Parts: sequence; structure tokens; C-alpha cells
Amino acid sequence: MSMASALRELLRSGPGFGGAGLMCLLILVALYVLLAFPLDFGESQWSNPVVWVDNPKAVPPTWTNALRREALPLHRVFEGTEPHTVQMARSGPVHSWRFPLTYASSHPPTFLAVTLADVKYAERPPLVLISLKRPDGKQLRIYRHAVRGPREDESGPFQRYAQTPLRVQLSTDEATVTAAQNFLADEFDLRLNGAQIGGRVDRILFGVPAGDSDEAFAPLTGDYEIIVQAALRAEGDSVGKVRFVVGGAVFGLMGTDSLGRDLARGLLFGLPVALFIGVIAAFMSTAIGTTLGIASGYLGGRADITIQRISDIVANVPVLPLLIFMLFIIGPSLWIIIFILVAFGWPGLTIQIRSMVLHMRTNQLIEAIQSLGASRRRVMFRHILPQITPYVLAQLIFAAPSAILAEAGLSFLGLGDPSIPTWGQILETGFRTGGIYVGYWWWIVPPGLCIVLTALTFMLLALGIEPIVNPRLRQPAS
Repeated sequence: MSMASALRELLRSGPGFGGAGLMCLLILVALYVLLAFPLDFGESQWSNPVVWVDNPKAVPPTWTNALRREALPLHRVFEGTEPHTVQMARSGPVHSWRFPLTYASSHPPTFLAVTLADVKYAERPPLVLISLKRPDGKQLRIYRHAVRGPREDESGPFQRYAQTPLRVQLSTDEATVTAAQNFLADEFDLRLNGAQIGGRVDRILFGVPAGDSDEAFAPLTGDYEIIVQAALRAEGDSVGKVRFVVGGAVFGLMGTDSLGRDLARGLLFGLPVALFIGVIAAFMSTAIGTTLGIASGYLGGRADITIQRISDIVANVPVLPLLIFMLFIIGPSLWIIIFILVAFGWPGLTIQIRSMVLHMRTNQLIEAIQSLGASRRRVMFRHILPQITPYVLAQLIFAAPSAILAEAGLSFLGLGDPSIPTWGQILETGFRTGGIYVGYWWWIVPPGLCIVLTALTFMLLALGIEPIVNPRLRQPAS
């Protein structure tokens, strides 16, 4: 059967058409990930807590708000490089950044944070002030920061927070707690100590006192404004970037884990990794098994006995204990996992191919080719291999999901490569940190569904190839 005819036969069946469509979709997404993500995404981003520090921790996806009666607050990030306004004061220019925020949730933000980067000054350090203007017309200063001055052995111009930006968690900062305490005393004649305010700064800043209890606050919805001012001392002084984060209780398409990592990005990067593992392991193990099976069945004699005894030995080696031992000695590595899957994945196919070749080598076609003086290699790979190629291709497709599931299982047991995020690792982290017990379903269900969907794609392709392998299953052309 020609390649075009095989493709038409594949697309005629429902499983084949569905598997081909899903495979095309997976390949397109994998190509997008390879183009959009750095190849060292695991080490440079996924395993780097600094990248995710401004994300809320262990929150569900944003779309879950559509299923709730009361929507949870969205995650908002405001960032500016150029100031919105510049005013001249006696001490020097004042750069201001203004970020409008419409807050409509009955829940307070999960946290507030500010980041300053690339501050430059000629002689005297600037002063940074952050204020919050509320819908009720009240305005309070929530943070004040004086940039560190020059050292004795340092000469200008001076630069601060260039390599490591200054990030302040306002929700727990002592200055912000004091500002909230003074605000309650001045505006509402409500005097609370630091212990009563601690952990409730966000509720105070985005609410008003309510009820009989001094510690009860009702949400204040409406239009807020975040004002960041940098009092500079000279014309050449500057603040390179200002970033203000209002932490939400929902985030992204797939939520976040306990470290704030965007699970959608981890799941996307896990797709090409899963396809790479499945294709490489399946192709190499199938190639080894097919080659040895043909050689064993056609050559016979000592070669047949040697190959079959080696197959029996390898097939009975306990793979999991050996893999644990190798990973303990060498260290967790994706390549070690692939090597083990390949090294111990070929015996079954070798035995099956051998039995097929034993029947084929005695047929009239093979005997005629031998009588013409064809070499053993030519007979095996030019005349026997094409006849068993459809079966080998089907076994190749069946082996791919097995390799993906094996890697996911090993990663779930904590034996995966920590430098490369995979679906199995995401599942393992969710179970290890107790995500399943506290109801973090978005941490457990999506990676499991990704594994099932990818395995299902290969299985549908294998079912679609069955009519190509077995002509008796083909449907009559309409």
C-alpha cells in the first residue's frame, strides 16, 4: 500500500481521523512552545522563585469566577518606566506614577507589593513615597523609602537596584502596618495595636470598619488610585521602573501552585517534553527490537539462540529497582530515564518479530531471492522488513504512550529530572505538598488530563492504523 493510500485509509476511520487531528494539534502547540519558551525554561524560570514572586500562591484559574456567585479579586500588575507627570519642587523634580484601579470584589487583595529598579542619582539619593487614594476620598501614605546613599569609597553617578530590584511586601511591611494603624486612628477614631492589624492590612486599606467588633471591616468597592512619587534631587536622577502588584485570588488559565508558578506555562512546556520522551524512547526501542527480531528469525542457529537468551534476561530484569539505583548513583536525569526505557523496552518486540520472520523466510518469494544470490542483509532489510513495516509502525505508536506514562510515573515517585518540568513532576509536587487534600484540583486534574489526552492520541492513531496492517478490517470504498 502506498503512503497516500495508507493516509486515506487512516483518515477514513473515526479513531484514525480523531487521532490525526489531535496529533496535529499537539504538534502545533509543541512548536509554539519551542519558539516562545527558552530551552532552559526549567532552570532559568520554572525553578527560579524570583520569576514567580509577584504571583499569588495556590489560587485557582481566573475563569472559575464565572462559576461563583461572588467573584474573587483579579490579579493586577501595574508597571511604568516613564513617569506620568513631572513637577518641580524646591528640592528638585518629582516624578509621579499614577495607576487607576477599579476594585469591585467583596474580598480584599491577597497581598500588596512594590518593586523599584534601576535607580540613578548624581549626588543625593531620592525619596520614594507611595500613597493610596480610596473611593471615599480618603488618601493615606502606605510606604516611604529613602534610597541608600553613597558609600565612603564610592564615586558618582550612583546606581541602585540595577542587578537586584528592591521588592517590598507591603502587606507585612512594618511601615505599612504603622500607616494603617494611624489611618484608622485619624479617620475612624479606631485604635488597634500592631498585633490586631498584622495580617489584615489589605482588608483595612480596601475596607471600612463595620459591625460591633473593632476588628471587623466591610469591603469598600469603587475606584482607587495608586500614586508612586519619587522626589529626585537633580535633573539627571531617575527611577528606571516602578511595579505595583495587587495580588488576586485567581490567576491565569490554570491557576498557580504553592510557589506562585503559573501552571499553564508548566503544562505547556511539559507537552514537547512528553512528545520528545515518547517519540525518542519508542523509536529507539522499536528499532532495536525490530532489528534483533529480524536477525534472530532469519539467521537462526547460534545468532537466534544468543539473541533470544539475551531477550529473556533483559525482559526479566527488575527495571524500577535498577532505575532507582542508577538515579541514586548518577543523579536524576531525563536522559537516564530515556536510556532505561530504551534499554529494557525492546525484548517483547524482538520475540514477536522473530515469530513473524520464521514464517516468512520459508515462503517462495524469499527463497527465490536467495537463489538469485541476494545477501542476507539485503534479504532482511529490503524484502522482509517492508512486509512487517505496518506492524512495526503500529507497535511504535503503541510504545510512545507507554514511554510517556512510564516517565510520568517515575516523576510522580520523585525520580524525575528536577531541572525540566514535566506533567508527572507537577502531579508529584501537588501530592507531596498536600494539594489534593486541601482541594487544589487545578494543580492535580490538568496534568492528569494532559497525560491521558496525549496517550489517547497515540492510541487512536494505533486503532486507525489497524485497517492498514490488517486488510480484512478495511471498509469497502464508497
